[in-house]
Amino acid sequence: MRKLITIILGIILVIGAVFVSKKMIANKKKPKIRVSKIIKTVFVSDVKNTEIPVVITASGNLSAKYKMQLFAEVQGILKPARKEFKSGTTYKKGETILRINSDEFFANTQSQKSNFINSVIAILPDIRLDFPKEHQKWERYLKSLHVDKSIPKLPILNSDKESYFVSGRGINTAYYNLKNLEVKLRKYRLTAPYNGIVTEALVTPGTLVRGGQKLGEFINTSVYEMEVSINAEFANLLQKGNKVQLHNTARTATYIGKVIRINGSVDTKSQTVKAYIQVAHRDLKQGMFLEADLKAKTIPNAIEVSRKLLINNQQIFIVNDTVLQLINVKPVYFSAEKAIVKGIKNGTKILSKMVPSAYDGMKVKIYKNKQ
Repeated sequence: MRKLITIILGIILVIGAVFVSKKMIANKKKPKIRVSKIIKTVFVSDVKNTEIPVVITASGNLSAKYKMQLFAEVQGILKPARKEFKSGTTYKKGETILRINSDEFFANTQSQKSNFINSVIAILPDIRLDFPKEHQKWERYLKSLHVDKSIPKLPILNSDKESYFVSGRGINTAYYNLKNLEVKLRKYRLTAPYNGIVTEALVTPGTLVRGGQKLGEFINTSVYEMEVSINAEFANLLQKGNKVQLHNTARTATYIGKVIRINGSVDTKSQTVKAYIQVAHRDLKQGMFLEADLKAKTIPNAIEVSRKLLINNQQIFIVNDTVLQLINVKPVYFSAEKAIVKGIKNGTKILSKMVPSAYDGMKVKIYKNKQ
């Protein structure tokens, strides 16, 4: 009995304690929570509509504008030249790059020259009898002939009778055969057509060179071209002669080029148009990768902004007094990071940096730089 009374008293005490605590909590005054309204500071810039150039970014590799593949047109043993024919060897215009042994062919050419001179000597007596007025002309021509010099042009034939006589004696045939040999003899020696450098060497002295064999590559290092692909929708913006700013991928070096050609057809697969940029600088090398900023045309009465400031590519935030306002704009051109837009009045304050969680009607204050 005593144990039951103890349990009942314990329950009563617990219930009483709960009741008292609830009463105390209910009677306690709740403090008012004050929510402080944060007004964000924004960075703005004043709109000033001007002419904005449309800049198209493209990239490509440099290639020498003047490049020559060296091929052998004759056969023979390659002879050593004054300079070693190796990649990186430079030559001035007119300097010998390669020489092929031509001793046998040279001797044959000299023999043909001697035969031609004898043929001219043989017709002089007949010319004196049949064409006395032309004899002095042919004598002068004979005196101009030398075995060690190139054969000069034949004298002008003043009549059909003289022409038939000279042709009948085989003079014309012998002359043109000899000129052909002289032309071929010059092919045993390859000379530099311009100042340049060897970029590929495939033969060495002592090698037997055959006709049609590739010997190497020679380029002019003063002028380069770069082929770039431009989206077809911007092709009408490009113009021949436009200045182009070129730079390396790290943007540590800048060069000025010029658009010299624009392909008239569109690549059916990539829907791009090829444009060719000419650039000259002593630091440039064949095969260098460069990026180009092509100024296509200028757009009047517009501004350039970061694409991050545009909402759905059609709206932008302005600051009207102390309130953000979303207005519609007319985008004209988009690049990777920038956009050219129209439709904003001069003097309008637009955000220069985007505000997180910005909304139309948001209260803001403009940052003022106190110097």
